[in-house]
Amino acid sequence: MKQLVLPIKDTNVLNEVKNTLLRNFKYGRRNYTIFQTGKATLLRVSDVMALKYSDVFDDYDDIRKNAYIHDKKTGKPNTLYLKPIKRDLLIYQTWLLENHIKSEWLFPSMQRPDRHVSEKQFYKVMSKTGDLLNINYLGTHTMRKTGAYRVYIQSNYNIALVMRLLNHSSQQMTLAYLGLDQESREQMLDQVDFG
Repeated sequence: MKQLVLPIKDTNVLNEVKNTLLRNFKYGRRNYTIFQTGKATLLRVSDVMALKYSDVFDDYDDIRKNAYIHDKKTGKPNTLYLKPIKRDLLIYQTWLLENHIKSEWLFPSMQRPDRHVSEKQFYKVMSKTGDLLNINYLGTHTMRKTGAYRVYIQSNYNIALVMRLLNHSSQQMTLAYLGLDQESREQMLDQVDFG
């Protein structure tokens, strides 16, 4: 049976997830930064894991303004705006240096730095986080869905922007991806002044 993965809609729950990722794992700084990167770039987990250090940092170890990749699933080009996670990436870069971790991958496996963290390994991290917090809807796509949901809400429900960021081809697909169930639609409709 396929697990139901939803966006984290509540800011307090989101903060609990971030704190758990950071503080409850041996490589918490890496796990936290993976989550923050996925949330801010709206990338699929496979694309987050495939990021190379040189995609994000230039030859002088400064953060690039944008990263340019091709989505694995669709093959479409994708431009990532990195400013929203600049602070997290700089803290992570310091952590890598302090721990003498050098790899071509932005998120290397600690057992095999010549490889990136696998989707399976990150799924285990998210699953354990869900267990620790008693949340049953966390998975590897939680970060992408949460980022998309937050953009949707904070951009005044700009579905076209969210569709573009997710590289989706239909509004229906994007709305389903955002987990906009009947209760969410009713809450939004409660805010509308129909005159």
